Amino acid sequence: MKYSVRLSDAVHMMIYIEVADGALCSSAAIAESIKTNPAYVRQLMMKLRKAGLLQSVHGHAMPRLTRQPEKISLLDVYKAVEGDKPLLHLDANINPSCDIGVNIQYALKGYYEQIQEHIEREMAQIKLSDVMKDFLNVYQQMSKRQTLSEN
Repeated sequence: MKYSVRLSDAVHMMIYIEVADGALCSSAAIAESIKTNPAYVRQLMMKLRKAGLLQSVHGHAMPRLTRQPEKISLLDVYKAVEGDKPLLHLDANINPSCDIGVNIQYALKGYYEQIQEHIEREMAQIKLSDVMKDFLNVYQQMSKRQTLSEN
């Protein structure tokens, strides 16, 4: 099973853009940072634009967030790039003649919905600025360690 990394890539991209603070941010440069291809970055940017979280002009490598990072939640970003796709998925590839296989899916459904609601409430509380602050702290610590090791 392949897990989606769109949320982490979109957050990565948004922090990259915010830290760049108006500098050129081409899809190629962002793709290099994420270690992916520029077409994927443009696809994510399109989703973020449609959700009203990012503004950019075709042909100009200067995307910008439409709101302050304090006003963008992880849930906003998740909904932009994943839509209504749930985090947990029932296994649809089961033996239809197995009573346990068929009925366990119905038994899990309500729990998965409960977990999804809880996670979405939590994600709504976490702001892009929180992640950015943690990123900057980690980045500064790594820079200090690197400077010390060079001396």
